[in-house]
Amino acid sequence: MAAADVDGDQEVRLAIGGETLVGDLARPARAGAVVLFAHGSGSSRHSPRNRAVARALRDSGLATLLIDLLTPREEAEDAVTGHLRFDIALLARRLEAATAWLREEPSTADLPVAYFGASTGGGAALVAAADRPEVFAVVSRGGRPDLAGPALPRVKAPTLLIVGGDDVPVIAMNRAAAAHMGTEVRIEIVPGASHLFEEPGALERVAALAARWFEDHLPSTDAA
Repeated sequence: MAAADVDGDQEVRLAIGGETLVGDLARPARAGAVVLFAHGSGSSRHSPRNRAVARALRDSGLATLLIDLLTPREEAEDAVTGHLRFDIALLARRLEAATAWLREEPSTADLPVAYFGASTGGGAALVAAADRPEVFAVVSRGGRPDLAGPALPRVKAPTLLIVGGDDVPVIAMNRAAAAHMGTEVRIEIVPGASHLFEEPGALERVAALAARWFEDHLPSTDAA
């Protein structure tokens, strides 16, 4: 059920597994697809980095849904224990449920769906994509695709793994995960960027790479 606009986005509430998850949905005119964001590692839909990427994607003609995969109660618990952000199965189930909602929501039902994951959300996005073959592409920013484990060989969606050049341990994790994937997969290393891509121009590079990946892998709309 939708609520009021927030910074140009429409706040939506999704009933999933007995919990209510909150997200921000925005669809530009003539959108070609919708990108569902999977946050991780204690982040939320208010992450300035993911919101900056979402704005860039909308500028390129893509709708976006940034959703909190944990409830406020769960986030408070996770702030103390840190265990829910690594519950990849839980995050993936909720991501899949949000995907099903997008397929039923009138404003997005006509749009193909892609995923953008960050940190542990990158692993959750790949697990969900393995079980939702209609997902046409996945992009991971500073992600942990290794956390997708046995789901990696089942991923069919073309996958772009973006890692900061200074994020050495995560580069190794991404390379190891890519070796287990049978789909089209590419690793893009942004020189001089750290895990959070806070350096000047780093996040803009991420957004440009993601937009091109989604654009290049959009399902054909030809009638032939």
